[in-house]
Amino acid sequence: MTRLTTVARGLITAFAALLAATAPAATAQAETGPQAPRDFVTLRSVDPTILQEIRYFTPHNFVGERIDGYVQPICVLTRPAAQALHRAQTKLLSQGYTLKVYDCYRPQRAVDHFVRWAKDLDDQAMKDEFYPNVDKTRLFADGYIAEKSGHSRGSTLDVTLVKLPAKPTRPYHPGEPLVPCFAPLEERFPDNSVDMGTGFDCFDTLSHTLDPRVQGGQRANRLLLKSTLEGLGFVNLAEEWWHYTYKPEPYPDTYFDFPVSRKALTSAH
Repeated sequence: MTRLTTVARGLITAFAALLAATAPAATAQAETGPQAPRDFVTLRSVDPTILQEIRYFTPHNFVGERIDGYVQPICVLTRPAAQALHRAQTKLLSQGYTLKVYDCYRPQRAVDHFVRWAKDLDDQAMKDEFYPNVDKTRLFADGYIAEKSGHSRGSTLDVTLVKLPAKPTRPYHPGEPLVPCFAPLEERFPDNSVDMGTGFDCFDTLSHTLDPRVQGGQRANRLLLKSTLEGLGFVNLAEEWWHYTYKPEPYPDTYFDFPVSRKALTSAH
């Protein structure tokens, strides 16, 4: 009996030691969270000259608060997309412009945040700027919000042009009066980008890249961005002048959910 008790105690002690040894590793893994594949990079590591104004890290977006998954205000892309964007930047710098990105890789949890917001018909805090002419009940039917986004595949970005030298853009102050995103440039929220006819994320048909109502300098600006990017492998989404996807996509059927942060890339490099 004493021998069995001794053996049992030894087994219990060994099992406890095993638990103690494995518990920290499991905790560390849980804290790390999803990690990016090896070929995801920060845009800044490929081209530090491209401006970044990551709107979903701020409250200045159609939801009105920082979006889930945006831990840092950085642009993350697949390496081929980032390298192609660098080539576009080289062309545009020689013409007196720089690119500016509003959003790049977008985790699935951010898309889920958009979906929850769209279903909450009582939350229309940012309507006057981002969707003044669209009833919120129509956001899914009209294609402004969807359950999945190409951004989550890592090769899609939202981008604009800024005339050099770039002027600073003042920060948005939550609660400030809102102006429609399609108002004249001097009236809508200030942005140091060239006049594209609407602001970024404007839920309106005027955002369609080739909308015939957008003419003159505004149309010329859209076409300069379009021709430059399409010449280097990007494809524009016809409904959004700012939305481009690099083709062929390295992950055409995979929707990632690692957070937008350098830490999510650390183990991949």
